Amino acid sequence: MTKRSKRVSIAIVGATAFTLAGCEEEKVDAAAFPDLQSCLEDASQGGVFTEQDCETAFAKAQTLHVEAAPRYDSLEVCEEQHGSGACGSEEAATQGGSSGIFMPLLAGYLIGNMMSGRSGMSAAQPLYKTSDGRFTNAARSSTYSANRGAAKLSTSQFTRPTTTLGKTPMTRATAASRGGFGRSGGSRGFGG
Repeated sequence: MTKRSKRVSIAIVGATAFTLAGCEEEKVDAAAFPDLQSCLEDASQGGVFTEQDCETAFAKAQTLHVEAAPRYDSLEVCEEQHGSGACGSEEAATQGGSSGIFMPLLAGYLIGNMMSGRSGMSAAQPLYKTSDGRFTNAARSSTYSANRGAAKLSTSQFTRPTTTLGKTPMTRATAASRGGFGRSGGSRGFGG
């Protein structure tokens, strides 16, 4: 019985170590850019991402922006959350939405290389300015000190955010009850 007990405990320790190793989230090469042109310039200078990666990721970020950007019932509430001049109407952003709903303007985008190697399948997230001058993604999972730079980020930073399209826009009260847009999640910085 002693031999069997030792084997079982070794198997349990081995399985636990394997499980813990499997729980560690994968990190990917990622970069933030304030606009498509900045990414294209970086690509032309031998950056991590190609021009095609830049264009594909920017298109994905724009699509997610239309689908998942926070929506507010007034320009004033939007600007309280994102800063003066950082908002526009849903109608202008989506070419057909409501003129009475307001969204933050796209303040950049995250691009991540989801496959090994220099170039591969890219993922993207739109970035929005927060009222304190930082930036956050549509899922509000993280805030960043800048909308330009490169870092290793976990793949969860590229999880598709919940859609806000067609949902009731946030009022001052609902924005306050959430603690404001972009104030949840961890804070990260980008090094240049």
